[in-house]
Amino acid sequence: MKQRLFAGLSVAALVLAACGGGSTAAPSTGGTAASPAASAAAASAAASAASGDLKGKTVTVGGAFVDTEATAFEAAVKPFEDATGVTVTYNGDKSFEQNLNVQVQAGNPPDVALLPQPGGMKNYAKQGKLFPLPADILASIDANYGEGWKAIGTAEDGKVYGVFHRVNLKGLVFYPKVAFAAKGYSVPTTWDELKTLEAKMAADGTPAWCIGIESGAATGWPATDWIEEIMLRTVGKDGYDKWVSHAIPFNDPTVKTAVQDMMDIWGNKADVFGGPAYIVQTNFGEAPKAAFDSPPKCWFTNQGNFITSFFPDAIKADLDNQVGVFNLPSIDPQLGTPAEVGGDQAVAFADRPEVWAFLKYLTTPAAGVSWSKTGGALFPYKGQDINNYSSKLDQAFVTTLTTAPFVRFDGSDQMPAAVGSGSFWSEIVKLVNGAQNIDTTLNNIEASWPK
Repeated sequence: MKQRLFAGLSVAALVLAACGGGSTAAPSTGGTAASPAASAAAASAAASAASGDLKGKTVTVGGAFVDTEATAFEAAVKPFEDATGVTVTYNGDKSFEQNLNVQVQAGNPPDVALLPQPGGMKNYAKQGKLFPLPADILASIDANYGEGWKAIGTAEDGKVYGVFHRVNLKGLVFYPKVAFAAKGYSVPTTWDELKTLEAKMAADGTPAWCIGIESGAATGWPATDWIEEIMLRTVGKDGYDKWVSHAIPFNDPTVKTAVQDMMDIWGNKADVFGGPAYIVQTNFGEAPKAAFDSPPKCWFTNQGNFITSFFPDAIKADLDNQVGVFNLPSIDPQLGTPAEVGGDQAVAFADRPEVWAFLKYLTTPAAGVSWSKTGGALFPYKGQDINNYSSKLDQAFVTTLTTAPFVRFDGSDQMPAAVGSGSFWSEIVKLVNGAQNIDTTLNNIEASWPK
């Protein structure tokens, strides 16, 4: 649900990030031409993805990219078209997920669909509508992606169906760079260092955190991200997967520990601007602005890369110079700082050479060159040149994506809707506003899980 709600915001934020920062030239939203070397590399990757003569073939692709996003996606796949002679016909639709289901049931889906939710991939795979990726594409994923991406694209039958292209990142802590440096603060790299810094900031008279979880009918979702990120840092990928799939109950002691870690911060008025009441009442996009007051009313915002689109206009105009960012620190040193991600995975409804050639191209760094230069997208490829991203913030995001010990998809987006976009949100709100304790909260969410 969060992936659908905020995919467009992610793009807006990245475009703004690409346009900000010192003397960096602002890229055109209509697309930036790749350098001759980059174009050649993309063409080479596209050619190597194809086997045999594919000239004159067509691959149809459906997704939720529209307007400037659709234009950027089409530019990203043009090197493949030029190198192979294959025509990629993209159809973007804001109601793509609903309409895709109708197309699948009618027997006329696109050759390739860009699915924003792992649940959609698993559902179509279970129905026997998708084709699993062949060995050469799996090898390309192994070569070009970090640990975890293939797992996210794997269905319940153990076969891999999904290829990730454009993605987004969570667990990023933003702060006002100039004021932070003026106070002599240092970026924490461990949870203990973070707690020490929180205490220092409180002693200096300004709480560490700027937090808001109001979001209309979706109020509460930022809290679920916090819990997911803490779970990744305390139970690792296996424990996280068991929690998300309900192999362990929602009221498991490991979940209670993660929620307690969050509430140790959220429930302390010395650590959060305005305290718990402010958290519940304040919109998630308004909360970060307090960090950029003069002087700051609070310091840190833990959010996804899209959140910069909500920063004050003067800050958005100069993001690289005004905004610092670091990963939410590790809690268990052995687990490091995993990355919580979202993104659209390409899946195949057709089994033809040109379809597999196209999907293989999407697994190569060349498929991200033009869009990363334009701005408005992040890509997970290990071998990509981060200098293609004009913004230092974008480069920091990509470094996190490509160096994380492992990645996992947003947890609540993989849970049944009654939980992931229902009780998980509403019960956490009751916890934060003091209406109930952690045990009651987790027991209520557990009771809501569909039987």
